[in-house]
Amino acid sequence: MVEESTLSSVLSDFARTMVTDFPIQRILDSLVERIVAILPITAAGVTMITKGQPPRFIAASDSSALRFERLQTTIGDGPCVLAYESGASVAVADLATETRFPDFARPALEAGLVAVFTFPLRHGNGPALGALDLYRQTAGPLSETDMVAAQTLADVAAAYLWNAISREKTEQMAVRSHHSSLHDALTGLPNRLLLAERLERAAQRARRTHRSAAVLFVDLDRFKQVNDHYGHHTGDQLLIAVAGRLSAILRPGDTLCRVSGDEFVFLCEDLESAHDAEGIATRITEQLVEPFDVLDLSLVVTASVGLAYAGPGTEVSDQLVVDADTAMYQAKRRGGDGHRVIDLREALRHNRRNELETDLRTAIADGALSVAYQPIVRTADGTVTGVEALLRWTHARYGEISPVVAVDIAEQSPLINEIGQWVLEQAGRDRAQWLRDAPERPLHLAVNVSGRQLLSNGFCVLVDDMLTSTGMSPEALILELTENVLIDDTERTLNVLGDLRSLGVRLALDDFGTGFSSLSYLARLPIDILKIDRAFVADIDGNPGNAAIVTAVADLARAFKLEVIAEGVETPVQHDRIAALGCESSQGFYYSWPVTAAALGEQLATTRTHPLRLPVQRGHHGSLTPSS
Repeated sequence: MVEESTLSSVLSDFARTMVTDFPIQRILDSLVERIVAILPITAAGVTMITKGQPPRFIAASDSSALRFERLQTTIGDGPCVLAYESGASVAVADLATETRFPDFARPALEAGLVAVFTFPLRHGNGPALGALDLYRQTAGPLSETDMVAAQTLADVAAAYLWNAISREKTEQMAVRSHHSSLHDALTGLPNRLLLAERLERAAQRARRTHRSAAVLFVDLDRFKQVNDHYGHHTGDQLLIAVAGRLSAILRPGDTLCRVSGDEFVFLCEDLESAHDAEGIATRITEQLVEPFDVLDLSLVVTASVGLAYAGPGTEVSDQLVVDADTAMYQAKRRGGDGHRVIDLREALRHNRRNELETDLRTAIADGALSVAYQPIVRTADGTVTGVEALLRWTHARYGEISPVVAVDIAEQSPLINEIGQWVLEQAGRDRAQWLRDAPERPLHLAVNVSGRQLLSNGFCVLVDDMLTSTGMSPEALILELTENVLIDDTERTLNVLGDLRSLGVRLALDDFGTGFSSLSYLARLPIDILKIDRAFVADIDGNPGNAAIVTAVADLARAFKLEVIAEGVETPVQHDRIAALGCESSQGFYYSWPVTAAALGEQLATTRTHPLRLPVQRGHHGSLTPSS
């Protein structure tokens, strides 16, 4: 008879699987392994059953149990099937005298089975998930204690199986939703969001290989006339046909996207010269020479093609798309049905980047760098709970430099460590000043950390020194990391993150869902916060896939006891949607532009007796303008 302490130990082991990514098969295998060890039986098997479908999962403690499991599900007869259908346990103390299972009993007896005790895998009031079978080679009943223990184990296993099934469905939904959010619903081609990812990949590849890349922007000429004369259904079928022909000329590794209406974009990598890119433009126009047979119509299509070429050593970015778009309009103004080229290797652009890199080296000493702060709010009521520190660079000649450009230049040199340290320390000093002026309003502070900075020598010491010098409570500091950081030097990264957590600071995974998202990150890494990328929030009302992704991320965060922050909230509709989907925190232009430390400090000081609440109207940089 099973002892209570032994049963408690097994149940404790199962409880630990709830906080892991245990797959369904491992849960079943663990169940039969442990139950044979603690109950007076010779073998155990378990089968998950779905009505009208063959069994998907079967586990067995030995080959005989596996044979008995398969026998029951194959012939549709036996204690396993009855327990599943009835939701009640089935005891067969002596199979030789049993009359309920004629098709199962004879072959089972011949194989050496004498007794079998079966327990449904029950979950709530719903149908059973399957059944657990306990097999013996001697006749006689199980004790009442052992029967209760077996049903308890079956019920607990069913709960964990249901959790695993839900997790699996969530992952599958997230994969499907992620795919739909990255692809055009009409043509199945990649969309703008996936194009942005591919551009980032192309930029990294170009930096490694020093090879050329190009973007070709294709716009169909007079497509509106097709919709006006023949209807939008005909126009849609024509777009599908055009997408098919354009796809036929894709080289391995290239990307073809539909970015809107009748506009398509090619991203071509590893080119030898601009001549290769022009050859692709020529093939595009050649593909459109033959008429398209659409819904019993023969339609002739031409296109204007803009080409932006980035030669060796030239930065690959989304500016390529902008320049290709410009070149396309130049071609269209010439009458269409042709292409124009913009070559990004021009000396002025190259010299300007060199100039910016040189100037960035002295920007700290020159006072050209500053830190702006974008409020992070509690979505439910708009109360400001924290801020994200953002780098700003005002160049003496060119004015405001894009943060993307500034960070990109810094990350290509050791400057990123120096600038990252300056931002961290300046943000810490600013928060300390706010706290002195408004001690009732302690905001948490989020600071972005690059991969190079995270893995630099002494980074944890730097963070500790900043906390000590400013008197900041460690849990008030949030270090934001992108997913790409986590795939490089994983063991070292884990060690550094562990050291940071030992300091008491919190860690956020930024832009979640746009990179190499994996549940394994959430199980292995000491992450406290998930930040949903603005790309999913931007079209959350118009794209069901984006809403599904936000929902899935929020559900996953709750399962792992993580906070969720939605980025890029710009409209009341987006705010209402992310609130309804369970994002407890959010940030974006709907609440406030990034503002200066002085402006935020003044606002905090003037609202010391009550929370600073948003939304706020879009104000000028450096000011918060509360709405009425």
